[in-house]
Amino acid sequence: MSQRMPALFLGHGSPMNALEDNTYTQTWAELGRRFPAPKAILMISAHWMTNTTAVTAMEQPKTIHDFGGFPPALYAMQYPAPGNPALAQRVAALLAPETVVLDHSWGLDHGAWSLLVKVYPQANIPVVQLSLNLNQDAQYHYALGQQLSALRDEGIMLMASGNVVHNLRHLHPQIRAYDWAERFDQAVKNKIEQGDFEALIHFEKMGMDARLSIPTTEHYLPLLYILGAKRDDDQLEVLCEDLAMGSISMTSYLFN
Repeated sequence: MSQRMPALFLGHGSPMNALEDNTYTQTWAELGRRFPAPKAILMISAHWMTNTTAVTAMEQPKTIHDFGGFPPALYAMQYPAPGNPALAQRVAALLAPETVVLDHSWGLDHGAWSLLVKVYPQANIPVVQLSLNLNQDAQYHYALGQQLSALRDEGIMLMASGNVVHNLRHLHPQIRAYDWAERFDQAVKNKIEQGDFEALIHFEKMGMDARLSIPTTEHYLPLLYILGAKRDDDQLEVLCEDLAMGSISMTSYLFN
């Protein structure tokens, strides 16, 4: 029986991390060296939002530069990892009777490749992306994570990319963290450590700090997939516990 693959949520932060060498990117690189190479990666990125549930099903996903105002070197980056149409079909089967669209037009957005270029720089591990269906509530995304957890026993690494705290309106390059961002990041960590995932599904009940930290849900929802994919005997590791630019949390979670 193959070793169970980890499930991890990584705070991706700025696309510039793809070019930079810092404590975050060094942690990501270490993950790639630490675990046996997965057969494939199922990626849930904050940057693919859809009105249905979709999965990339092409043989060769393109590298998507879905950002503006960055240096030319970032737009020149390519992450030519193969796709895995069989995994896309497997995801659709696991999520049945939910309708899953087999997509041939998306690719790998920066939420995916800005991490993967550090974790697996050789781009030799197949990657399939699952979209965020924004017509559904948080409970739906957590439940999908539960259904997809079976892939971990099939050699598939589950990786989600977002940020627990993500408020671009309040970005402040000169400060590390607002008090509300620090409090909410710590509150989420405490809930995860306590196993109180129900509170995190219903994050809107966590007060003003939550409202400031999650003005829109797309960067938070990927975390719920990884919480759903957790097994009872998994050990939790907290990685990159930090905030940046006032209102971005880099705090990341690994279940293994």
